[in-house]
Amino acid sequence: MSGQSKHSGKPVIYTLGTSTRALREFLEILERYGIALVADVRRFPASKRYPHFNRPGLSAQLSANGIAYHYLGDKLGGYRPGGYEAYIRTETFREGVEELASLAKSAPTAILCSERFPWKCHRRFIAARLAAEGWRVVHIIDAERVYIPPDPGCNGSPAAHGSPANKSEK
Repeated sequence: MSGQSKHSGKPVIYTLGTSTRALREFLEILERYGIALVADVRRFPASKRYPHFNRPGLSAQLSANGIAYHYLGDKLGGYRPGGYEAYIRTETFREGVEELASLAKSAPTAILCSERFPWKCHRRFIAARLAAEGWRVVHIIDAERVYIPPDPGCNGSPAAHGSPANKSEK
């Protein structure tokens, strides 16, 4: 079962970018945060430069490490005609978020894309929708840093946190 935040009682979902990480570093981050399921939202889940993040190999590596892999790039991937802000109003996006939320209710989940920083990635739109639906979103920057957006409607300012805070919230 996915974790709930001790502070808010909300279910928790993580996001993570593959970035330029080595496979070992990537797997260590997943282990550190207790991730049991990776929901891949890359529209094109391949990399010439970092082939260990190509969909078939990544899925196999995750499975070998006891982590489930689920591809959602068809419904939640970026690079949409008309832009992603227009795409979030579609039925397909809504269905993708529902599927993602259903998966995340069963296991600690990380939404995966390529960009390290969520504010440069379409994950921020997915995260905003999940937050509006009552999820606490934790963006993993690296093994030691997370970014937790303020609750919707809160006047707090965004803050970067220096440790995998919320690890105990699972």
